[in-house]
Amino acid sequence: MHEYGVTCKVIKIAEENAKQNNALKVTDIFLVVGDMSGFIGESIQMYFDVISKDSITNGAKLHIRVVRSELFCDACQMNFDRPKFSFECPICHKNGSPTQIGKEFYVEKIEIEV
Repeated sequence: MHEYGVTCKVIKIAEENAKQNNALKVTDIFLVVGDMSGFIGESIQMYFDVISKDSITNGAKLHIRVVRSELFCDACQMNFDRPKFSFECPICHKNGSPTQIGKEFYVEKIEIEV
């Protein structure tokens, strides 16, 4: 349900960008969503399809790039992709620590029609 609020914010950001650039229409919105951000791309898409109907973003394509989370291994001093259901380093098999990679959520780019 919290995807509703962030989807409203994404649409507002796109509308403000379009207004500042005298756009007729928003054609594409590019989002970056970390897999540990707490947001689900499919839910954002679902809300976007409904909420955007009464907006200059109606008909825009929503592009969602998912960033896989990474852990840091203190023993190896390396980042590694977090395996599902595990924190284990693939090299030394010790547990890694969470990093900020994979917690992202932001609008990367907006394309408009003027």
